[in-house]
Amino acid sequence: MVEVFKTNVQKKAQSKMLLCILSEVFPSFKINFDLSDCDKVLRVEGDNIEALGIMMLVKERGFKCELLD
Repeated sequence: MVEVFKTNVQKKAQSKMLLCILSEVFPSFKINFDLSDCDKVLRVEGDNIEALGIMMLVKERGFKCELLD
Protein backbone atom coordinates (compact mmCIF):
# COMPACT_ATOMS: atom_id res chain seq x y z
CA MET A 1 0.00 0.00 0.00
CA VAL A 2 1.22 3.53 -0.82
CA GLU A 3 -0.15 6.83 0.44
CA VAL A 4 0.95 10.14 -1.06
CA PHE A 5 0.60 13.41 0.82
CA LYS A 6 0.85 17.02 -0.33
CA THR A 7 2.92 19.14 2.09
CA ASN A 8 4.41 22.61 2.34
CA VAL A 9 7.86 21.40 3.47
CA GLN A 10 10.43 23.53 1.64
CA LYS A 11 13.87 22.67 2.99
CA LYS A 12 15.87 19.47 3.10
CA ALA A 13 16.57 19.99 6.82
CA GLN A 14 12.82 20.15 7.50
CA SER A 15 12.20 16.94 5.56
CA LYS A 16 15.05 15.16 7.40
CA MET A 17 13.61 16.18 10.77
CA LEU A 18 10.16 14.91 9.80
CA LEU A 19 11.59 11.70 8.35
CA CYS A 20 13.36 10.99 11.67
CA ILE A 21 10.13 11.49 13.63
CA LEU A 22 7.95 9.52 11.22
CA SER A 23 10.46 6.66 11.00
CA GLU A 24 10.58 6.45 14.78
CA VAL A 25 6.79 6.28 15.11
CA PHE A 26 6.28 4.09 12.02
CA PRO A 27 9.48 1.98 11.76
CA SER A 28 8.02 -0.57 9.32
CA PHE A 29 7.10 2.04 6.67
CA LYS A 30 9.30 3.22 3.81
CA ILE A 31 9.01 7.04 3.94
CA ASN A 32 10.49 9.74 1.71
CA PHE A 33 9.98 13.28 0.47
CA ASP A 34 10.15 14.61 -3.08
CA LEU A 35 10.79 18.32 -2.60
CA SER A 36 11.34 18.82 -6.33
CA ASP A 37 7.66 18.01 -6.94
CA CYS A 38 5.33 21.04 -6.94
CA ASP A 39 3.27 19.39 -4.16
CA LYS A 40 6.35 18.71 -1.96
CA VAL A 41 5.25 15.09 -1.83
CA LEU A 42 5.56 12.85 1.21
CA ARG A 43 5.32 9.21 0.13
CA VAL A 44 4.65 6.44 2.63
CA GLU A 45 4.83 2.77 1.68
CA GLY A 46 3.80 -0.14 3.92
CA ASP A 47 0.97 -2.20 5.33
CA ASN A 48 -1.93 -0.63 7.25
CA ILE A 49 -0.81 2.98 6.79
CA GLU A 50 -2.36 5.31 9.34
CA ALA A 51 -2.86 8.37 7.13
CA LEU A 52 -4.54 10.38 9.88
CA GLY A 53 -1.69 9.70 12.31
CA ILE A 54 0.90 10.73 9.75
CA MET A 55 -0.97 13.94 8.92
CA MET A 56 -1.32 14.79 12.62
CA LEU A 57 2.40 14.29 13.31
CA VAL A 58 3.37 16.53 10.38
CA LYS A 59 0.79 19.20 11.32
CA GLU A 60 1.98 19.18 14.97
CA ARG A 61 5.38 20.29 13.63
CA GLY A 62 3.78 23.28 11.91
CA PHE A 63 3.49 21.97 8.36
CA LYS A 64 0.53 21.36 6.09
CA CYS A 65 -0.17 17.76 5.13
CA GLU A 66 -3.10 16.34 3.20
CA LEU A 67 -3.76 13.21 1.18
CA LEU A 68 -3.13 13.60 -2.52
CA ASP A 69 -5.70 11.98 -4.83
